[in-house]
Amino acid sequence: MNVGFIGLGLMGRPMAQHIAAGGHQLHLWARRTATLDPFRDGPARLHDSPADVAAESDLVVTMVADAPDVEEVLFGRDGVASAGSSALTVIDLSTIGPVAARNIGARLAADGIDFLDAPVSGGETGAINATLTIMVGGDAKVFERAKPLLHLMGKSVSLVGECGAGQVAKACNQILTGVGVVAVAEAMAFAKRSGVDPARVREAMLGGFAYSRILENHGQRMIDGNFKPGFKGWMHQKDLRIVMEEAQRLGMTLPTSGATEKFFDALVDAGLGEEDSIAVLKLIEQEKQD
Repeated sequence: MNVGFIGLGLMGRPMAQHIAAGGHQLHLWARRTATLDPFRDGPARLHDSPADVAAESDLVVTMVADAPDVEEVLFGRDGVASAGSSALTVIDLSTIGPVAARNIGARLAADGIDFLDAPVSGGETGAINATLTIMVGGDAKVFERAKPLLHLMGKSVSLVGECGAGQVAKACNQILTGVGVVAVAEAMAFAKRSGVDPARVREAMLGGFAYSRILENHGQRMIDGNFKPGFKGWMHQKDLRIVMEEAQRLGMTLPTSGATEKFFDALVDAGLGEEDSIAVLKLIEQEKQD
C-alpha cells in the first residue's frame, strides 16, 4: 500500500521504518523537518503538507502528542481531510481522550474517511523492536483491513470496541503503569532508606506475587540510575490528565490515579519531565528524613 505517516518522533520514526521494511511505500510530512533526515536517502517520498501525504496514500498513520495536534494534522490548513480522498483510512496511534477520538472519527466519517483510534503501549523499546501493544477502536471491517499493517509495528493487536474504545483501553493501561511506576519507585526508595540493598529486594520480589514487568524492567533501570527516556515523564503526566478528565466526565472518583497524577505533576514541575517517567524515584529519594 501507499502509507502516509505523520509524527516521526521518538517512537514514530522506528514505527514508520517497520512499515517501509514491510514493503509499503512511505509518504511523509513533518512539522519539524529535521525528523525527516533519516528518510531522505531512502525510498520514502517526502511531501509539503498532510494534504499532499493523504492525496498519495491509501492509509494515513498519525503519531503525535495530543488531541489538538491530531486535529491540526487532520483538519487544519492543508490537513489530511482537505485532500478530498474518500477512499482513505486514518489510523491514529496517539494517546488522546476517548471523547476526542469519537469526535475525530465522526468528523472524518462525514467526509467518507474511515478511522481507527489505535493507541500503543511499549515505549521506545517496543517501537524499535516492533513489539508494541496496540489497542484499537473502530469498525471491525476496517480493523481487519488494517491489521496486517498494525502487526508490522506491534506484537499484540486487539480490537477493543467501537471508535474511542482503544483510547479507553489505553487510559486503563496508563492507570496501571503509572501507579506501578510510582509503587516500584517507593519500594526501591524504602529499601534503600532502610539500609537494605534494593537490588536484592527486587530479586526477592520477582519470585512472588509482587512480580510485574514494571518491577522487572523499570525496577532494574531505577537501580542502575538509567533515566534515559523511553517514555518521558511529561507524556505520562498528560496521559493521567486524560484519565482524570474522563473520570470526572463519568462522575467517578479515582483516588489512586489522582495521587499518581500529582506525582507526575511534581516531576514536571521539578524540571524532570524530559526524563523517563521512572525519574519519580528522584523525587521520593529527595524527601528529607524526619
